[in-house]
Amino acid sequence: MNAWRVLFGTAVAAALIMPSAAAQVPRGTGRGTPNYNRSTEVTVTGTVEQVRQLARGGGWGGTHLIVKTDNGTLDVHLGPSSFLAEQHFSFAKGDRIEVTGSKVKYAGTDALLAREVKKDGKVLTLRDPNGIPEWSRGRRRD
Repeated sequence: MNAWRVLFGTAVAAALIMPSAAAQVPRGTGRGTPNYNRSTEVTVTGTVEQVRQLARGGGWGGTHLIVKTDNGTLDVHLGPSSFLAEQHFSFAKGDRIEVTGSKVKYAGTDALLAREVKKDGKVLTLRDPNGIPEWSRGRRRD
C-alpha cells in the first residue's frame, strides 16, 4: 500500500512540475514558438509562392505563406486558418502582398510573424501594435 502511495505521489508531483518546466523554454531559440518582437519589425513586399496549412501545435500551426521578396524567400506565419476564414481573407500563389511583422528565426530559417497584410487594397490585421494576436481577443498566449 505504501509503495502505491509513493508511486501516486511521484506521478502527481511530475504532472505538476512538467508544465512549469516546459514553460521555461526560451522562445526564439529554435525550441518553442518565437514571440513577437517590435524591435525586429519590418515591412516587406513580395509575391506569394505557396500557401501552406500547418497542423503543428505550439503556436506555429495555421496558415503560412512562402513569400518571394527582393531579398530572398520568407516563411510568413499569419495565424490560425479559422481566423483568416472569419475575416474573409484568403491567399493564392501569385498574389502580390505587403507584410508588416516581426522577423524571427524558427528552426534555423528566417520567418516573419505577420502583424498586418495588405492585398488588393484590403488590410488584414492579425496582431495589435504590441504583437498580441487578434484571434486571442486580447489574451496573451505566453
